[in-house]
Amino acid sequence: MSNIKQEIQKRILVLDGAMGTMLQRYNFTEADFRGERFKDYPSPLQGNNDLLSLTQPQAIADIHKLYFEAGADIVETNTFSGTTIAMADYNMEDLVYELNYESAKIAKYVANEFTNRNPNKPRFVAGSIGPTNRTASLSPDVNKPEYRAVTFNELREAYKQQVEALIDGGVDLLLVETIFDTLNAKAALFAIEEVKEDRNIDIPIMVSGTITDASGRTLSGQTVEAFLTSISHIPLLSVGFNCALGAEQLQPYLKRLSNETDFYTSAHPNAGLPNAFGEYDESPEEMQGYIESYLKEGLINIIGGCCGTNPEHIKAIAEVALKYEPRNTVCSSAVEN
Repeated sequence: MSNIKQEIQKRILVLDGAMGTMLQRYNFTEADFRGERFKDYPSPLQGNNDLLSLTQPQAIADIHKLYFEAGADIVETNTFSGTTIAMADYNMEDLVYELNYESAKIAKYVANEFTNRNPNKPRFVAGSIGPTNRTASLSPDVNKPEYRAVTFNELREAYKQQVEALIDGGVDLLLVETIFDTLNAKAALFAIEEVKEDRNIDIPIMVSGTITDASGRTLSGQTVEAFLTSISHIPLLSVGFNCALGAEQLQPYLKRLSNETDFYTSAHPNAGLPNAFGEYDESPEEMQGYIESYLKEGLINIIGGCCGTNPEHIKAIAEVALKYEPRNTVCSSAVEN
C-alpha cells in the first residue's frame, strides 16, 4: 500500500479546501448543532463546528467526499478547534478525545472508499491541529505585557491529547496549521514527538504558518526565515503557509520559504482577501491563475485552499496541478523509510 512519502515524490499533491465555508451552506441551527445527544446541554453550542462530527456526521462525510471528488489527495479532519483550550469556550473539554477520534474515523472511512475505487490515486487524511485561541508569546492585556493566557506546558498537554486521539482514529499524517505564534506550534510539535516516542511510531508532519499582513511576519513577529528556523529541528514532511492572505499576496513569502528549505513545501491560501462583509470573492478561475504562477516557478509540493474555498476551487487547482512537476527538493527526512 502506498504512503504519502512515496506519493509526494511523484506529483504535486492536492489538499482540500475550507471546512467552515462548506458548513455555512447548511445553515445549521442551534438545534442542529445540539442534536439529540446535547439537546439539554447548558451552554450555547452553535458555531462549534468540531461538534458536528458527533451531531451531523453525514454532513462532515459528505464534505470530505466532495473534496475528494474535486481531485483532492488529502482531506483535513474536522478538528481545527479540537483541544481542551479551544473547547473551553463551549464547556466541552471532556469531549476532546471523542471529537478528534470520531472526526478522524469519518475522514478515514471516506478516504478508504476513494482509495479502494482507484488504488492508483491513494487518498490520505491529515489530522488538523489548529493554533488554539490563545497565544503563548504575547499578552492579551496591553496593560500587563508580562501576562500570558496560557503556558507552554498547558499547550503541550492539550495538543498531546488531541494527537493521540487523531492517531487512534486513523489519520495518515498530522497538520499543525494556521500558526500565528510559533511558540504554540513548538508546543504542538513537542507533543507530537512525545507521542511518537511513547508509541514507538513515526507519522508524517506538515507545518503551516500564517503571514498575517503585508509586513510579511507572523502575528508574534517572526519573518519567513525566522519561522522556518524555529521549527526546522523537527523532521517534517512539509512546511508552508495558509490563511490570512490570498494566493497572489502569499507568493513572495512562499518563494522565500521555498528557497530556504529542503523540506517539501505546501500552501493553502484563502480565496483572495475578505470584502467589507468578511466574505471571499475570488473565483476558482482567478485562484487557479494565481496558483499556476506558483507551479511555473516550481515552488510547491502540496497545494490546496483555506478560507472561502470550496470544491470548485479545489477542482480548478487540481486540474492545473496535473500540468506541472512538483518542486524539486532533497528532503531527506521526507523520503526516508
